Amino acid sequence: MNVEVVWNEYRSSLKAFLHSKVSDRDDVDDLLQDILIKTHHNLGNLKERSKVKPWLFQIANNSIIDFYRKKARAKDLNEDDLWYKEDDVTIHQELSECVVPMLQALPEEDADMLIAIEINGQSQKEYAQEKGIKYSTLKSRVQKSREKMHNMFQECCDLSLDAHGNVMDYQEKENACGKC
Repeated sequence: MNVEVVWNEYRSSLKAFLHSKVSDRDDVDDLLQDILIKTHHNLGNLKERSKVKPWLFQIANNSIIDFYRKKARAKDLNEDDLWYKEDDVTIHQELSECVVPMLQALPEEDADMLIAIEINGQSQKEYAQEKGIKYSTLKSRVQKSREKMHNMFQECCDLSLDAHGNVMDYQEKENACGKC
């Protein structure tokens, strides 16, 4: 049996299974990588092709158990063991000071929509029903409003993003926008 063939066939099912048990995307990706490594090292020991799927999901289940065991052990750490302090201001906290002025700079309809959905946590479907607009139209408007906010941030700062689009670092531009 070829690892690539097996992995291409079961990867998405394994990822969905992991997502049902682990909420953090990065943790899911780490677990998926661990499962791939275990599959690569041990696939040759499997005798019957019909047992590949249950074997893979048993590896996934054991990986999840190990993950939560390690996570529980990590809770036993004290403050001296950590490389950061709770008082440290994060990038998101620093940039959060810019959100309100930038929202106020948006057209009122965009600002109200983003406040309701992004800050107050209202679902897009609820908001669409409340405002009497089609859900697909609202999704498009939300995306455009997010882009406007992103462009405003880009005007003020050079943002460094990770592979998932999360802000990792920023540097204020010399001619800062003055919105913050």
